[in-house]
Amino acid sequence: MTIDVKVPDIGDFSDVPVVTVLVSVGDVVAEEDPLIEVESDKATMEVPSPAAGKVVEIKVAEGDAVSEGSVILTLEADGGAAKEAIETSSPAAAPEAPAPAAPSAPAATPVAVTDAGFGKAHASPSVRAFARQLDVDLAKVNGSGRKGRILRDDVTAFLKSSAVAAPVAAGGQAGMGIPPIPAVEFSKFGKVENVDMPRIKKISGPALHRSWLNIPHVTHNEEADITELDGYRRELDAQAKQDGYRVTLLSFVIKASVSALKQHWEVNSSLHSDGDKLIKKDFFNIGFAADTPGGLMVPVIKDADRKGIIEISKDLVELSGKARDGKLKGDDMSGATFTISSLGGIGGTSFTPIVNAPEVAILGLTRSKMAPVWDGEAFVPRLMQPMSLSYDHRAIDGALAARFSATLKHLLSDLRRLML
Repeated sequence: MTIDVKVPDIGDFSDVPVVTVLVSVGDVVAEEDPLIEVESDKATMEVPSPAAGKVVEIKVAEGDAVSEGSVILTLEADGGAAKEAIETSSPAAAPEAPAPAAPSAPAATPVAVTDAGFGKAHASPSVRAFARQLDVDLAKVNGSGRKGRILRDDVTAFLKSSAVAAPVAAGGQAGMGIPPIPAVEFSKFGKVENVDMPRIKKISGPALHRSWLNIPHVTHNEEADITELDGYRRELDAQAKQDGYRVTLLSFVIKASVSALKQHWEVNSSLHSDGDKLIKKDFFNIGFAADTPGGLMVPVIKDADRKGIIEISKDLVELSGKARDGKLKGDDMSGATFTISSLGGIGGTSFTPIVNAPEVAILGLTRSKMAPVWDGEAFVPRLMQPMSLSYDHRAIDGALAARFSATLKHLLSDLRRLML
């Protein structure tokens, strides 16, 4: 039986480029074998085969733009193995970093980027954009992907090797005035082993480094009395357990953060590229750091201002599960206007979270604790929640940061205000 294999539902993307054709005419494939790779600006996706069989005709080429329903090839399926057309299948998405990043240690002299190099390079549009922002000539990068395709990791590896080889500038400092960290041969002190970093850390590490170098970070610490809030949360959580989800403190902090962001819109903004304006956003998408076996990922709760505690709690459970299972798509991690990183389940008293550019602020939470609080007549035990707000001092000054934190504190301390 011969079937046309089509592009399945790939979310809100259309006219995405085919970056790799993984099969040839005559190839025998198994069900779920990848046939082509397409790449949006947020994620790389493999289109799997809906059935086992032989490739009869390929109807797309690398560089072609495809959308949902586009026919990519004709497959002679094994007897009885053909299923319904591939549009009912789901592509496997490999989440990418929300933003390209600068190298950990830039070379002293930037590499000249030529259009000729880019034209000959076998790389996806997002990798080309990544390389352009870092002034990397793709003609000089060796690709480790299928058919020699250049991946983000290849660009990062090229930068690292260039940085190591670059001569030290006058005064003993490398590019950007940052002295390089000297290499140490640790094996002379004892047994060592080189362990590959998870892919998520390879991608997010340079992005965090770029933010740290480019953003003047300041951290404001505050405490909120969540005694009454936690009692109410426990009531909701008891019911939620029966319905298959949980209500955590993070749900309330997200709700309170949205209210505080509405009152202090600058904390929800981004710096304009010209450096002279702030981009005021009339939407509230809250990112949250999710701990996964491969490292931290930041799913985003969209339109959090339109959702109540229960809906936010369900979103947290769903997105956290997708993060742990490696099933987040690009859209699940894009569009955040403010991020919350909670270490409450682990511990700590305060920390400095790194602002996730182009956002201008991020809230860090550590473990709540019982503490004696003076009520005017006596010390009484209260459950206090430490909060650490890191912010971009170019967009937010200390007074605004303090006002935002005070607003957030009062909202978390008074359930009546939080539920308005």
